[in-house]
Amino acid sequence: MFASLQVQLANLKKLIMTKNTDLLSPVWTHLTQIEPVRAEGIYLYDADDRRYTDFTCGIGVTNTGHCHPKVVKAIQDQAEKLIFGQMNIVIPPASVALAKALKEFTPPSLDTFFFSNSGAEAVEASVKLARHATKRQNIVVFQGSFHGRTAQTMAMTTSKYIYRYNYQPLPGGIFVAPFPYSYFYGWDEETTTEFCLRELDRLFHSQTLPEETAAVIIEPVLGEGGYVPAPAGFMQELRTLCTENGILLICDEVQSGFGRTGKFFGYEHAGIEPDIIVMAKGLGSGLPISGIAASRDLMRKWKPGSHGGTYGGGSAIASAAALATVQVIQEEDLVVNSARMGDHLLEGLRDLQSKYPVIGDVRGLGLMVATEFTTKDGEPAAGAARAAQKACLEQDLLLLSCGTYENVIRWIPPLIVSEQQIDIAIEIFSKAMAA
Repeated sequence: MFASLQVQLANLKKLIMTKNTDLLSPVWTHLTQIEPVRAEGIYLYDADDRRYTDFTCGIGVTNTGHCHPKVVKAIQDQAEKLIFGQMNIVIPPASVALAKALKEFTPPSLDTFFFSNSGAEAVEASVKLARHATKRQNIVVFQGSFHGRTAQTMAMTTSKYIYRYNYQPLPGGIFVAPFPYSYFYGWDEETTTEFCLRELDRLFHSQTLPEETAAVIIEPVLGEGGYVPAPAGFMQELRTLCTENGILLICDEVQSGFGRTGKFFGYEHAGIEPDIIVMAKGLGSGLPISGIAASRDLMRKWKPGSHGGTYGGGSAIASAAALATVQVIQEEDLVVNSARMGDHLLEGLRDLQSKYPVIGDVRGLGLMVATEFTTKDGEPAAGAARAAQKACLEQDLLLLSCGTYENVIRWIPPLIVSEQQIDIAIEIFSKAMAA
């Protein structure tokens, strides 16, 4: 009995000494070791009430800010009524209400919705719909893309090697075209657009014929690949090319949607209409929900029962949170605020760029902004980006990096951010650059 007690005490001591991260899979990377116990607006707070300015936004999730009162109330109210209703069995009213609300922000022709849990699930749903509707198999993606971490979406992701590392072979039928990333190529926007369109044409002549291509999927603003807005002219030509060849154009708005770019959806900057919109992240203000929008005619070509999922559309709580999110974005003019604050952020960062040449490029739309770090020879300066990020973290400002070479710092504060809060963040960043 005494020996058994000793073993129990030893195990208890070992548990007490165990770091919290030791209880979690090391496959997760961690920007910080912060354990927030509450959050409000653009701030996170730990158990000691230390405040952190969150310009990561949960990677573009908390567009309405942390714990927006209206979203919290919607979650509480819904939890008292109905938590879950499986879509194949019943039709949750919250999901219907969300679809009606989203319809106000999509083109009139995109009037039918399918809901899932994550961005990757929604991307995969868009691919399955495209293949069913067109009876074609191949998909064209762009260099630097990030579309998810399932097997199908890994095959479509090209922003960093780590997302596909040691997972080959992946599903086939995926072809990669160059993304119009002017700063990387060192060309002006017109030259870059012409080159990428010419290469896309070559792809259709050498790798996948238009008549065997189901869809082209593009992020209107490249996300993990470096926060690079696609030129409006490129998006317009892409729309024309897809229309002429019966290819569906899918816009992956997982990171660029819900006001992030100063428009409700990023594709609106080009004045085009996609065939399918993929949405997630900012839709739920932190609750897991995603979806796709397409026309009723297109959705009818999706064989009933050929796609689904236990929780897709069934979480009444997630749908209620998403509905409240859309309402807050509309009622508080967060799209307009995103555009205004984005301009202010760009102005401040470009002022710093003139003082610190290592900031090679400052770009973005709305509050989806990038500072790219390069050497005087134009090579990626990942070390400088990491150092600046670390110095900001030491002053309790949370920023994320991105880009194939990890030399880009992305600025994605909640859309409720104020001019004063941006000025404080830029001042912290300025001190970090000076250091």
